[in-house]
Amino acid sequence: MIGQLKYAIFKNMDVIDELLERGVDKIYPSKEALEKVLKSGKKLRLYQGFDPTGIQLHIGHMVGLQKLRQFQDLGHHVIFLIGDGTGQAGDPSGKKRGRGKYLSRKELRENAKDYVMQASKIVRFEGKNPAEILYNGDWLEKLSYSDILDLAGHFTLQQLEERDIFEERKKANIEINFREFIYPLLQGYDSVAMNIDLEIGGTDQTFNMLCGRKLVKDYLHKEKFVMTTPLLTDATGKKIGKTEGNVIALNSKPNDLFGMIMSLPDEVIIKCFEYITNLPLEEIANYQKALEKGENPMIFKKKLAFTLVKMLNDEKQARDAEFFFEAAFQKKQLPQNIPTIKIVKSEISNLIDLLVKTNLVVSRSEAKRLIFANAVEINGKIYNTIDKLPNDLEKEITIRIGKHRFAKIKILL
Repeated sequence: MIGQLKYAIFKNMDVIDELLERGVDKIYPSKEALEKVLKSGKKLRLYQGFDPTGIQLHIGHMVGLQKLRQFQDLGHHVIFLIGDGTGQAGDPSGKKRGRGKYLSRKELRENAKDYVMQASKIVRFEGKNPAEILYNGDWLEKLSYSDILDLAGHFTLQQLEERDIFEERKKANIEINFREFIYPLLQGYDSVAMNIDLEIGGTDQTFNMLCGRKLVKDYLHKEKFVMTTPLLTDATGKKIGKTEGNVIALNSKPNDLFGMIMSLPDEVIIKCFEYITNLPLEEIANYQKALEKGENPMIFKKKLAFTLVKMLNDEKQARDAEFFFEAAFQKKQLPQNIPTIKIVKSEISNLIDLLVKTNLVVSRSEAKRLIFANAVEINGKIYNTIDKLPNDLEKEITIRIGKHRFAKIKILL
């Protein structure tokens, strides 16, 4: 019995070591300090926040979601925070210019209605040790005039101005909206309101999270750890999460997801394996060695696509998606299992209506973007105008969007 207990303790320590290294960029104040707390057996209260400025979580979010799940599996209290309060201010992280529009709380709540469903593909919201769901608008909306003045009093103008993105904008003579300027204070206050021990976020969130670290120390007189996760980027530094103008969403249809992963640049294959899958590090290291020796990247990209589709759906759908990809793109055949959708012609007045009505896109704005990008084909012909429906539409057509989305449409007159 004692031997089994020792084995369990050592095995748990191995899990903690990987937790603190895999998919981690930096830990504040230090990895050693957090490691000591975790190995003491203390259970932490931790969170990651997601501002619902869009309606979909994408594979870039998986880096943090994987961390939340790992902490959850170790028995820590995980909070999935939806930023319907901070989202109104507009996070300036990574934004080289101000937003053209700021969303209302109602719009943000509407965007976030499926966030939990999407995140549940990785994080548990039911069963053993479920994650807690909170909305920061619930406390940020209640801050009084005096509260905001007190909050602002914990920082100097110089401290906030030193933020990298603001420095870049000033040099480029680009305006900084004041609501963006106070965003770090609002995010920082989340940690106080929730009595947080640890916050997780991408490296672009470091400034915001460190503001929270200061506020926890000032208000609650305790330590708050910050764990930054690396951004999923290509060789040029462009974030991975979108490809061909389309979000690689967690709720993408399996065939679409497989195809979009196959479109990723070769240099991100190993990063994706390490940051957003659960495959053993030893196995990933072997993949990297094989690539360095000149193995075809396609082999490992297909493995990555299969792994992610299986993680976010199931093994059968992953195998079906792999078969679909091989038939459609490697063997240059039109897939045999394209869904057929019936549409009444009087219900659609233009191409955007057609794409939205058939659920081939998630929004009218996405449809418009794809049309103007020459990414919409009907019976092999590109259509790039949204004014009206093409005159030569037949009763049955095949639509192809980008490289990976197909549908057969039966138009009822």
